Amino acid sequence: MIIDLTHTIKTGMPVYPGDEETRLEHSRQFGKDGFNNHQLSVNMHAGTHIDGPMHLLDVVEYISEISAENFVGDGVLLDVSGAAEVAYKAEYEDIIRESQIVILHTGHGERYGQPEYFTDYPILTAEFVQFLIRKKVKMVGLDTPSPDHSPFDIHKSLFRNHIYIIENLKNVTRLLGVKAFEIIALPLRIQADSSVARVIARVTE
Repeated sequence: MIIDLTHTIKTGMPVYPGDEETRLEHSRQFGKDGFNNHQLSVNMHAGTHIDGPMHLLDVVEYISEISAENFVGDGVLLDVSGAAEVAYKAEYEDIIRESQIVILHTGHGERYGQPEYFTDYPILTAEFVQFLIRKKVKMVGLDTPSPDHSPFDIHKSLFRNHIYIIENLKNVTRLLGVKAFEIIALPLRIQADSSVARVIARVTE
C-alpha cells in the first residue's frame, strides 16, 4: 500500500509568510491550441518540500548534488501529537535506528491552510535534535512548516550533520498503527537550495 504524504501544488496554496505565492497557469488549452500545457511559478519552500543545507548555511550545495540515496529509507513514526515541544525520551533509543527517516506526527498538519499553521506550531528541542544526530538518521519529516523559529538554530544543527528536513507533510495520521514502512521523498533534480517534493510512504508490513 502507498500512502501519499504530499500536498497538491496549485495556485493560491498556503505559503510561509513573506514567501512568493504559487502560480499555476493552464497556459495552453486543447480546445484552442490543440494540446494542453501548464506553466508553474513556485518557490522551493511551498507545500511539501525538502530543505537542503544551502537554505540556511553559507554553503554552495545545490539539492541536485545530494545523492538520491539520502531521500529514500526505512521510516519510523513518532506520535508526538499534542506536544508544544518534541523532546527526547529514553524510549526512542530502541525505536530509532541509524539511517532511518524519522516522521513526526504532531497533529498540527490538520491546521494546514489556516493562519495559525505558520505561527503556532510545535518545535524540536535541542536535546531531541542531538539525539537524531547521534543516531545518524537521514531525514526528519514534519507535519508542520518548520522544526523551529528564528534564528533557526535547529535547522542549522541538522544541516551541519547532513540531516535533511521534510516540511508540510500531509496524511501523517494514516501512518498511525502501521508496523513498517519505507519513505521515498524525492526532490526535483534542480539547481536550488531546496525543492518541492513528492513524498510517499510504502507500507511494507
